[in-house]
Amino acid sequence: MNLHIKGGRLIDPANGVDAVQDLYIAGGRVVSIGAAPGGFVPNRVIDATGLAVLPGLVDLSARLREPGFEYRATLESEMNAALAGGVTSLVLPPDTDPVLDEPGLVEMLKHRARQLNQAHVYPLGAITVGLKGQVLTEMAELTEAGCVAFSQADVAITDTNVLMRAMQYARTFDYALWLRPQDPWLAADGVAASGAMATRLGLNGIPEQAETLALQTIFELQRATGARVHLCRLSSAAGLKLVRAARAEGLPVTCDVSAHHVHLTDIDIGYFDSNCHLIPPLRGQRDRDAIRTGLADGTIDAICSDHTPVDDDYKMLPFAEAEAGATGLELLLSLALKWSRDCRQPLSLAIARVTSEPAKLLGTRALASCGQLGLGSQADLCLVALDEEWMVSADTLLSQGKHTPFLGMELPGKVMTTIVGGLIAYQTAR
Repeated sequence: MNLHIKGGRLIDPANGVDAVQDLYIAGGRVVSIGAAPGGFVPNRVIDATGLAVLPGLVDLSARLREPGFEYRATLESEMNAALAGGVTSLVLPPDTDPVLDEPGLVEMLKHRARQLNQAHVYPLGAITVGLKGQVLTEMAELTEAGCVAFSQADVAITDTNVLMRAMQYARTFDYALWLRPQDPWLAADGVAASGAMATRLGLNGIPEQAETLALQTIFELQRATGARVHLCRLSSAAGLKLVRAARAEGLPVTCDVSAHHVHLTDIDIGYFDSNCHLIPPLRGQRDRDAIRTGLADGTIDAICSDHTPVDDDYKMLPFAEAEAGATGLELLLSLALKWSRDCRQPLSLAIARVTSEPAKLLGTRALASCGQLGLGSQADLCLVALDEEWMVSADTLLSQGKHTPFLGMELPGKVMTTIVGGLIAYQTAR
């Protein structure tokens, strides 16, 4: 299909574009910007006057609950939610059931996603068989099956010898390990960040040292092996300070944060609001402010949704018993825009943190054109009413998971149209 997107404000941080420009799409690719190419005849003209035309968002952590947890959500429901949020590329953690530790499972998941013909799916392979932290998986075979990197999701490798061997293996073949830094012993039984709030509520705490000790171990093993590591969902000011030092030292490390932690603190738990029971836990204002600063100065590469749909049976329980997690796919863009507005950061920077910057972390094994709209790039994009606000509610969320700390709030940025591979995948009335 030939598409002419007319009169929109094209914002493409990867190519330094922020101007009203027409966009021309043919064969699922961007074929021209500004003026129509010779002989171009559109099958459809989309009037984007007053809207921003953005690259499709790239979400670095989205649990779609298949396989194994279809009673909580399905690929179809969550990919519909992704498209409603302008997300066209999704990275899937390996903690499905069964775990993504065999090539056949990865191929089956990718085949199922292709059948739906919606957002692009990029699985993370498990580092160890069954995420048990003992036996390394066949990373080469998993890569051939479609894995873009390797992770333990939220399950720590307690045996540092296994972690070191994983890094050595990954370094040999130039694979990246995506690790969430948390010491399992310090975090055991914890449900909230250690501090005055957890103490007042009588909740078991997780100290910031659970993050910093894990980071120190990771960095020490990086020094020995040279492996590339992406740190998932940092939560503390102390942790970010260590990341800055590691980067200054030249270690090959990148990191992301969840959109929840960009805005919320442990105070938002209020009177045991289980929607705020998250992994990692919400920490203090100092930590939240450090995250915002890290996004602005480039210490943090990307914002992810950490989309983890949880149903009522597991969420509507006392805080300490409720399952951690929240829906986030449809909120990712809005929360990035809110950070830009609240912290007076450039709009292009906020968009980069959810498009071009996370796309870089997927590496050459993912589509090189992901997260940008340069000539010849894949036509994955969304049209957004930047100044229009929408109410977060169970009725407005397409995700099967309806639980989020932002329920009842109005957020900026309403996605009007999402296009994947040059085809209109989502559209709402203007």
